[in-house]
Amino acid sequence: MKLNLNELDNIKKIAEVSTPVYDIKTVKENTLSAPKWLHFGAGNIFRAYVGKMQQNLLNKGLENTGIIVAESFDGEIIDKAYKPYDNLTLSVTLSKDGNFSTELIASIVESLKANVDREKLKEIVVQPTLQMISFTITEKGYNLKSSTGEYIQIIKDDFNSSPDNAKHIMSILTELLHVRFKAGALPVAIVSMDNCAGNGDRIKAAVYDIAKHWKENGFVEDEFLTYIMDETKVTFPVSMIDKITPRPAKVVEEYLEKLGFEDMNIIVTSKNSYTAAFVNAEVAEYFVVEDKFPNGRPCFEKADAGIYMTDRETVEKTERMKVTTCLNPLHTTLAVFGCLLNEKTIYDAVSNPYLNKLIKKIGYDEALKVVDDPKILSPKKFIDEVIDERFANKFIPDQPERIATDTSQKVAIRFGETIKAYIADKNLNVDDLKYIPLVYAGWFRYLMGVDDQGNSRSVSPDPMLETLQSAIAGIEFGKPETYRGQLRKILKNKILFGVDLEEIGMADKVECYFVEMLKGKNAVIDTLKKYLTE
Repeated sequence: MKLNLNELDNIKKIAEVSTPVYDIKTVKENTLSAPKWLHFGAGNIFRAYVGKMQQNLLNKGLENTGIIVAESFDGEIIDKAYKPYDNLTLSVTLSKDGNFSTELIASIVESLKANVDREKLKEIVVQPTLQMISFTITEKGYNLKSSTGEYIQIIKDDFNSSPDNAKHIMSILTELLHVRFKAGALPVAIVSMDNCAGNGDRIKAAVYDIAKHWKENGFVEDEFLTYIMDETKVTFPVSMIDKITPRPAKVVEEYLEKLGFEDMNIIVTSKNSYTAAFVNAEVAEYFVVEDKFPNGRPCFEKADAGIYMTDRETVEKTERMKVTTCLNPLHTTLAVFGCLLNEKTIYDAVSNPYLNKLIKKIGYDEALKVVDDPKILSPKKFIDEVIDERFANKFIPDQPERIATDTSQKVAIRFGETIKAYIADKNLNVDDLKYIPLVYAGWFRYLMGVDDQGNSRSVSPDPMLETLQSAIAGIEFGKPETYRGQLRKILKNKILFGVDLEEIGMADKVECYFVEMLKGKNAVIDTLKKYLTE
């Protein structure tokens, strides 16, 4: 049995699969004639969580349209994981007790490629019914500049080219907003669902920067800049999203095949995206979003999907709680050291007693001190759940290598914000931070591409990988004497770390830890043991 609309009646006969109670054909017709929701980023969290939000509302009869998704980075995802399956997805929730809960997600009714289907996107954004354009494109999707502070080449090209030729996703968004402006300055909400501080503000800043350059070059009007800054017309709500959706797992593929589904094979695209006709995810899910939608919105609060509609201050506190303290920095810590110690999964990494102790030291002892309690979620209980339930779920096949991807784009937020808070608090001393600099040292040790046994290992993709590895070239495993201050310049990079680590007195500590990790076999684990048992 194949996963497509023609097989829907047969799929409904499978007791283990929950299927939509709404009419899929009607929802698709409604969506294409009067779209309300356009989303960019066709990855796993979109299908497992964002798609589920709308599915729940459709099942309740609270919505009558679905979501149109456009992929801006890897078009193969659309070609191989969407189109052959009529945009349907099998979402498998993996419980800690080993139970698999499977749902057929049909709320995604159309899938497009941002660079190929530009005219279709323009047709969508001129519709008065459009309420929101949302994003799950990862943190790097919002960056217009490199770590040196210079505009990246694709953005330079976009500045000097007609908006019709825009290539960067933020430029494409700006062009689409200009199209909507020309159609009557229609209202819309631009909603980032990515894990980065002030995500809505980052989109707004990027859009305004691009629009300003286009205005200077004669491509857009003054009034367009006014439009995107007018909150009665265009809003950029901040949000916090949280649901671990790892790469599709072989065990889930085999489970679905036993249920009778064909073509459940895991797909690896030429851009190294891992996808399939299914997604697997954990049970826990949170979406906290600023309630600022000038053209209306779905009844998110009734979606039964961990959604909180609230004010900006509460979102910001919740986002800081998660991204800078309770989850993301702990995830990155497990990823970096998990790779060095060759732990196969995040579950294996958190089961390592030293890594478990390390993330508790960072979370409870260092970062929790500077967290503003958002009230809607308890920071202490959130960390408890993350460490004891979510990371400790052996059925979530999440790999340290996946979490270690793009670490250079994450450290400024995941650790830098805690450091800044220490600096700003007269009752705290940044010199007391011992475990965050230990993670920095571990990251540089990981970038050497050598594990704790001295064996070569792969390093996850990162936009700064070449620059960082070039800087540490010449440093050798087992020869700490080959370190001659190569990290100093990097440690001063405020864009990378959020602060100048030398200026605040942390660079020496990072270098000390790093050199200790160079000594030879087991130097990494020995360093962890030394500082975690003091």
